[in-house]
Amino acid sequence: MSKTLQAIRGMNDILPEQTPLWRYFEGTVAGLLDGYGYRQIRMPIVEFTDLFKRSIGEVTDIVEKEMYTFEDRNGDSLTLRPEGTAACVRAVLEHGLSGGGQVQKLWYMGPMFRHERPQKGRYRQFHQIGLEVFNLDGPDIDAELIVLTWRLWKLLGIRDAVTLELNSLGTSEARGRYREALVEFLTAHLDQIDEDSQRRLKTNPLRVLDTKHPETQAVLVNAPKLADYLDDESRVHFEGLKARLDAAGIPYVINPKLVRGLDYYSKTVFEWVTDKLGAQGTVCAGGRYDGLVEQMGGKPTPGVGFAMGIERLILLLETLEQVPESISRQVDVYLCAFGEQAELAGLTLAERLRDEVPGLRLMVNAGAGSFKSQFKKADKSGALHALILGDDELAQQVVGFKPLRGQGEQQNIAWSALADHLATCVVQG
Repeated sequence: MSKTLQAIRGMNDILPEQTPLWRYFEGTVAGLLDGYGYRQIRMPIVEFTDLFKRSIGEVTDIVEKEMYTFEDRNGDSLTLRPEGTAACVRAVLEHGLSGGGQVQKLWYMGPMFRHERPQKGRYRQFHQIGLEVFNLDGPDIDAELIVLTWRLWKLLGIRDAVTLELNSLGTSEARGRYREALVEFLTAHLDQIDEDSQRRLKTNPLRVLDTKHPETQAVLVNAPKLADYLDDESRVHFEGLKARLDAAGIPYVINPKLVRGLDYYSKTVFEWVTDKLGAQGTVCAGGRYDGLVEQMGGKPTPGVGFAMGIERLILLLETLEQVPESISRQVDVYLCAFGEQAELAGLTLAERLRDEVPGLRLMVNAGAGSFKSQFKKADKSGALHALILGDDELAQQVVGFKPLRGQGEQQNIAWSALADHLATCVVQG
């Protein structure tokens, strides 16, 4: 017997019952970003592997363990993108978008790929919306990114369920001095930290700070603090960010262990976290990466950005019951036509109504059927009203208008008045 075809583990279909919520979320974000002056960019899903090795860092978990990498027919090593920032920076460099100090405020949306152990809120194909800003180096743009997410949480009705965590990683020089002090401290306590942290100590020691291992966390209580090694430039920048968040009334928590999992971050890093989703608590995260463009072959260019996980935020909306009732209904009106002449008239009538009533969601019955069967399909569609067209209605140039939800009697409406009636009672509510 042949094996049943199914999706790859951790890569999920988004079914028609789920897509209205996805479209609502994506549309809400897109509308918000339009209002802040951000422009959309769309990058390929596949990039040369070297792009991620050079940007993310060869000794990160993503590059070492999680990337989907393969050789194409030309022998080139290609990778399904595990995150969006590197690809966006590559596009900005390739097309000269940041040259001459041009300010770019960009956003993108789409699937990312990491070979992780699938669990609720963590998948091998997952979707992100990301923002990247180039050639602005002050704390004001860092603050804007956080302020607009704060506004998004209000629009979605989840503001009370998320907490902002902040930290500053300083410049690469300051971080280098801190790394030396941290390695010296942890080496003296090597027998007290877990095996994974011992490995990271040799490759990416700052990642030890966000370990979940309780014994290692206990050791870190007395470890050197990154804040004590910050340079004056980074300290002034961080104070400027906090002052702007205070002025905007946005609460935050300073988390000295927040380092993020990618090598390219510097100065500001932040995460929006929730305790409503179990282990997968981060719903949006990012920070500043002033050295990344130069690291990838461009001229020194300040950069800052973030990415939000669509699956986790949609899960949070469902958990908090913040899904608008209106998005579950995809049809306003269902047209039932009985007899060949009524079907022909119904086709032209439906197209005329779509022209005259912008925004009307009108489904026309297909496959004929009895009065009972068509009304059963009308009810199943979720429509609020049914339009009825048969021989009698054709003769009188009217359409039967029957409410399918709640109170109301069926009435006949002249064809000439139907568009205005639908615009008033259906589209405008």
